[in-house]
Amino acid sequence: MALLNILRFPDPRLRKIAQPIDEIDDSIRQLAEDMLETMYAAPGIGLAATQVNVQKRLVVMDISEEKDQPLIFINPEIQPIGDEIEEMEEGCLSVPGFFELVKRPAHVIIRALDKEGKPFEIEDQELLAVCIQHEIDHLDGKLFVDYLSPLKRQRIRKKLEKQERLQL
Repeated sequence: MALLNILRFPDPRLRKIAQPIDEIDDSIRQLAEDMLETMYAAPGIGLAATQVNVQKRLVVMDISEEKDQPLIFINPEIQPIGDEIEEMEEGCLSVPGFFELVKRPAHVIIRALDKEGKPFEIEDQELLAVCIQHEIDHLDGKLFVDYLSPLKRQRIRKKLEKQERLQL
């Protein structure tokens, strides 16, 4: 396994749209394992392939307290159930150190393939529902800061760019 480099906002590569995975082979399974290792090390609860500069529709997550229940979603899709909207504080490994309230559908059905290519479906209305929506946004070239006001987004961008300059 290998730790992967996580892209940081405002890197334009985070805006690329991921392509569906046509064939699930050992390279995809290895990428998923490397992404899990990277996510745990960061530490985080979710990671999309686009965040590690791989333009494939692959998401890994683990929302368990013990960090021992990894989930792999290949070509994930969501379908909101009902009209209820929930506001939850979100953070992002690509926007480190910032947490903001984001409104999303509260209840969703998630459809995806597992690492063996078998389809599965999960219905959730808690943290998993919010997290998968956040990660699918990444696959679509969208970040949680896009839900914020332009002023807040610009302030976060400037702070992260300043941190980047100070690290060089």
